[in-house]
Amino acid sequence: MKIILVGASGDVGRAAFDELSKRHDVVRVGRKTCDLRVDISDRGSIEAMYEEVGDFDALVSTAGHVHFAPLSEQTEVSLMMGLENKVMGQINLVLEGLKRISGSGSFTLTSGVLDRDPVVAGTGAALANGALAGFVKGAAIEMPPRVRVNVVSPGLLDVSENRYGTLFPGHERVSSERVGRAFAKCVEGAINGQVVIVE
Repeated sequence: MKIILVGASGDVGRAAFDELSKRHDVVRVGRKTCDLRVDISDRGSIEAMYEEVGDFDALVSTAGHVHFAPLSEQTEVSLMMGLENKVMGQINLVLEGLKRISGSGSFTLTSGVLDRDPVVAGTGAALANGALAGFVKGAAIEMPPRVRVNVVSPGLLDVSENRYGTLFPGHERVSSERVGRAFAKCVEGAINGQVVIVE
């Protein structure tokens, strides 16, 4: 399969790449580095990426940003950042991709643990993750025949401990290998409209 991997340079993206590239042709896409560049907050940039890639069989997105801050410091603007970037950025990858994906392709998005197991200052992330879960469940019943959409929802990766560990007190760390296999389950399997939890 030809797979587009958006967010390939991040920890989750590398986990997905390490697993999927064993068996598939993976086009790595990122904001600054990788084979191609895309800004998922810009619909025009997404369109240009798809034009450059051409035909494809699966899209995996591990991209998107949210604002971490105590609730008392959150604003409409800071919360909208996550909704516009992590949520609508990934949703726009699906909406634009539907015009180009192969007849039996799939979309796999990425959320995270914080809508199930919240932490202090993580409301923006919880909001975005819950929205993505709702999107894939609702969108799955309207996908074209044989086209699927799912979301992988991992806990904090072991390789992310040094950068983000203090934000996730008491949370179990998950291995990159397990996260990679969750993406393989979505891409290579037959599930549709599912939140694949890795914790």
